[in-house]
This record gives sequence, C-alpha cells and structure tokens, in this order.
Amino acid sequence: MFEGFDSFEITTSGTTIRGRTGGDGPPVLLLHGIPETHLMWHRVAPGLAEHFTVVATDLRGFGDSGKPPTDHDHAPYSMRSLAQDQLEVMNALGHESFAVVGHDRGARCAYRMALDHPEAVAKLAVLDVVPTGDAFDRADKRFSLGYWVWSFLAAPEPVPETLIAGAPDVVVNHMLDGWSEVPDAFPAEVRAEYIAKFRDPATVHAICEEYRAAATLDHEQDAADRRQGRRIECPVLALWDPGGAVGTWYEPLEIWREWADDVSGGPVAAGHFMAEEAPAKTTKRLLEFLSH
Repeated sequence: MFEGFDSFEITTSGTTIRGRTGGDGPPVLLLHGIPETHLMWHRVAPGLAEHFTVVATDLRGFGDSGKPPTDHDHAPYSMRSLAQDQLEVMNALGHESFAVVGHDRGARCAYRMALDHPEAVAKLAVLDVVPTGDAFDRADKRFSLGYWVWSFLAAPEPVPETLIAGAPDVVVNHMLDGWSEVPDAFPAEVRAEYIAKFRDPATVHAICEEYRAAATLDHEQDAADRRQGRRIECPVLALWDPGGAVGTWYEPLEIWREWADDVSGGPVAAGHFMAEEAPAKTTKRLLEFLSH
C-alpha cells in the first residue's frame, strides 16, 4: 500500500498531523471519513499520483494524528480547526494552492477549508455528503435512524466513549458493513487498522468531540455563512452513493449549487465508501475533474 509514498509528521499551530505524500504534479489533498484513516485512499492514491502530487493525511483526532485537549464548546474539534491543520500541512509541504478531495467527515473539513481559505483551495471534490448545516436543517425520522452516529457520538461525555470502549470492533464493523455494498471492500489488514484506532480511548474521545462540534459550532458556522452570502469560489465535484442516504434523501447537486456556482458530479455505483468499493470508477471521476 502507498508504494513510493513518503510518510511525514508535521506540527501545526494546534496539533501534529501524520500522513503520506507521493507523485508529481499539481498538489491534491485527500481527506478521509469515519471510521477510517488515510488508508482509505490506498486504492485511489496511486492512480492520482501518476498525474498529481498526492497528500493523504489523518485528520486531527483520527489515526496517528494528534488528539489535543478539548474545551467546553468543542472548538478544537470544529471543522474550522481541522481545516486549519490541513492548510498548514499543505503550506509546510510547499503547496500554497491545491485541490482537496474529501470523503464523509473529510469532505466536511474540505468544504470548510474552501469557505475559510478560498485563496488556497483551487478545486473541491466532496464524496457522499451534503453540508452539515443542510443535513441538520432537513433532519427527520430517516435522518435520526440512518445517521445514528450523529446523535450517538454527540451525546454527552462519557456515554459514547464508555460504550464504544466495550466493543470497538462491533462499532467499526457495523459502520463498514452497514454502509457498504461491495463484499470484501476492506482488506483484513485495513479493517484491523481501523478497529485498532477505535481501541484507543483518546481517539474515540476526539471523534466524539468532533461530532459534538458538528452539532453546535459547525452548524452555526454554516448558518452564518448562509446569512452573510459566503460561497465556495472554486469548482466543486459532488459524487455520491445512489442507493444511500445522500442519493435517496437529497438532491445533492441542487444543494451544492446553493453553495457554489460551478458544481458538477453525479452518482457512483458503489456504497458509501466509494474509494474502497469502486476505486477505478472513483479515480476516473476524480482525474477527469482535477485535470481540467
């Protein structure tokens, strides 16, 4: 996995970020979702690296990246804080302007970065999400049952942390198997790595804090951007699972066009984890977008 890529650890103003970089060409930052780490890109990154300089990181709180202390309003785990980390990583690697591809939680970090730092984000690809504020504002019975992690992980400390500690493998396997549609999409060593990270109480607490921030600060910041008319200035590619929540509950392109003028995309025949379930199709769509 990631043959030809170099590992790095970079200290930002808020924490340390671990990741890998490889390839040559215009820079592209890859950001993962839950319950994954940057390993989720192991089937996509090599293809992109034939044309681009690829950077794949673990988000703050996830994987081998730092887990800084939180505070009463969860600000250290807001997407604004996570996006600042990633901006500083790219700058430290010599990339002042770059494309960002995010899946799930990584996509939320990516679009927040595009809003807060438009001078840095040249292109934005979001995989299987609608913006956090839109998801909460449209929440209904389907949302409360289907997006159970949004409520469960955001519950007050220490309830989710304690329950996950009792069976981290059950939680991770339920996410992977419940949200995917392709058998054997996750190699045994990758699945084991995802589970191993959830055995770390500091990681689980950090992830819970991220969901607490989503329900408060992230939602509020999306709403403030709407009121102020802030929009994503760069081209946006939205891809989604046609049979999943994003594809069946929403009109994804319509929602993203409320946030940006230049929006394209469509469904990818896979489940939620398209980079791992349909890597060839996902790579093709990303290359088409990033190359033009």
